[in-house]
Amino acid sequence: MDYIIRFLSAFFNLLNEMAPWLLIGFFFAGLLHVYMPKEKITRFMGKNNLRSVINAAILGIPLPLCSCGVIPTGIAFHKEGASKGATVSFLISTPQTGVDSILVTYSMLGLPFALVRPIVAFFSGIFGGGITNLTDRKNRANQSESINARAELYEGGKRGKVKSMFRYAFYEFLMDIAKWLIIGLAIAALIEMLLPDEFFTMYIGNEFLSMGIVLLAAIPVYVCATGSVPIAAVLMMKGLSPGAALVFLMAGPATNTATMAVIGKAIDKRTLIVYLATIIISAFFFGSITNLLPREWFAFAQQSLGHGHAHHIFPTWVNTVSGIILILLILNVYLMKLFKKRNKIEISEGESGLQDIIKLGVTGMTCNHCKANVEKNLLGIDGIDFVNADPQSSEVIVKGGNIDIAKIKEVVENIGYGFKGQNS
Repeated sequence: MDYIIRFLSAFFNLLNEMAPWLLIGFFFAGLLHVYMPKEKITRFMGKNNLRSVINAAILGIPLPLCSCGVIPTGIAFHKEGASKGATVSFLISTPQTGVDSILVTYSMLGLPFALVRPIVAFFSGIFGGGITNLTDRKNRANQSESINARAELYEGGKRGKVKSMFRYAFYEFLMDIAKWLIIGLAIAALIEMLLPDEFFTMYIGNEFLSMGIVLLAAIPVYVCATGSVPIAAVLMMKGLSPGAALVFLMAGPATNTATMAVIGKAIDKRTLIVYLATIIISAFFFGSITNLLPREWFAFAQQSLGHGHAHHIFPTWVNTVSGIILILLILNVYLMKLFKKRNKIEISEGESGLQDIIKLGVTGMTCNHCKANVEKNLLGIDGIDFVNADPQSSEVIVKGGNIDIAKIKEVVENIGYGFKGQNS
């Protein structure tokens, strides 16, 4: 019972510490999603030169997209004409950071880390994009029609945009990261409870070795940029070096097995190799540089976490109220998801008339960006009038006349997802 109480105490302390910054970050995420001129983005990423690579990194840093959400967006940019170098730059820089994770990093790890993360994301993105351009000799000229999954129409003028902004910020975007945020907080709470203080300095004295261990652990698993912060903060409290913590903050959000599989399939294997090599080399390089900086710059996490979260930027009551609001928003997300599941749209044969209704298996959908990407592209196929994609069940319902399964398979695979054929 004592372990449960300690775990819950650590969990909610971490949650309250993050909550005000998360709410602010979600708000800015909604602003970016609705008001950024998406139709003009790819104009700055189309050339096989350094400028396109830099533009892609600058674009990617503030966007609140995790490594699963960035894939359909990045692949869409590539299909619309963005060079491979710009695409890789975007894929590397975007998931490492974002407006929400920068604010949370500032709250839990201090200003130096909040500044270092976007700088590292920027230069590692440029490095990966530049190497990709140098190694890409084919430089394919063929481009397909626009498939920007994030382009949307907001009805009702300004009121419609404001409504869409809040819906995206506190429902759709939160839905994408809620599970991983909870998992990240739970892991951090377990580490805080179970690992002895100064664990890494007692048992793993070699800082370079600790970076390697963290990198091996971080590459295959998924953790979002925001969810990685409490884990890194607690690991530093247990003695992990700032450089190794930075390696985790880079590699954890930027890589996972699903991301690697999609990049290899949707672009090519050479690009995947460059992508992984860039992250590994950049992680060790910037981690080593960080370890050379004065350690007192990175003492914020140890001081705040080590003293029971005594150091608050906001008053305690603000953290507590924000924590309660965040919990209610997360509960709303899961209740709405449950409600939708129970009241899932059912199209009967009587309603369909002469139209066909087909259920298809599509793998690789992990978030609302994936859902929007699949639905938007399939609706562009002649004869299809209705599409409902469900990432949870990996199923897509398609309604229309003279449905071309081969065309659906081509479109699904071109945007980076797996096609498993018709479901019974």
